[in-house]
Parts: sequence; C-alpha cells; structure tokens
Amino acid sequence: MEGRKVALFAFNGDPMCFAHVLLNALDMKEKGFKVKVVIEGTATTQVAELTDANKPFANLYKRVLDSGLIDCVCEACSNQTASQESALKQGLELCNEMSGHPSVGRYIENGYEVLLF
Repeated sequence: MEGRKVALFAFNGDPMCFAHVLLNALDMKEKGFKVKVVIEGTATTQVAELTDANKPFANLYKRVLDSGLIDCVCEACSNQTASQESALKQGLELCNEMSGHPSVGRYIENGYEVLLF
C-alpha cells in the first residue's frame, strides 16, 4: 500500500468519533499511506478542546498534530464553533475554497481517496 493517498474528512464533533479519525490517520501513516486529515463541521470544536491536556484524547490529537497529518480546518465551521482562533494559534491552515469550506473534489482531483467520518 506504499504511496496510497487518503484524505480523512472528520465532520463529527463527538470526541470518540473524532478519536477514531486520529487513530486511523496514525495507523495509515505507519502503513506508508500519504494521509491528510481535514477537520470540518462540529469536529472543528475538537481543535480547541483537545489543546487541554486533561481532555480525553488530547495526547492522541497532539501526536497527529505533531506528525503534520492535519491538512486543514474548515474556515466557515471553525468560525461558527468559535475554534478558528485556536486553529490559527496551532499553525493550522484554514480551507475555504468551496463557499468557506474545504473541497472534497480538490482532494479527489489530486489522487486522494476520500473517507468521510
């Protein structure tokens, strides 16, 4: 599977659901996939929540963040969930090419399989 390209779109803000996106991103990276995580919808709340080391899955989030697997955070959704400032402080890119949201089509055009969570 070396070189396989996968974009994981996290939409669900439930911490347990979000953790599965993070776990899969790390697993795929270990297997040699080129992985990009895109944080959308209510999942953008986790960008701010998981900066608190006492929160469940904060260490997992930090591993993914430190691995450079987060490609971008939805500009429109992070604005709505008041997590945009936190995303920017963490050095995360905001995507907005589709009416304020990241474009799934852009990833497909660039050869990524897209998985929606």
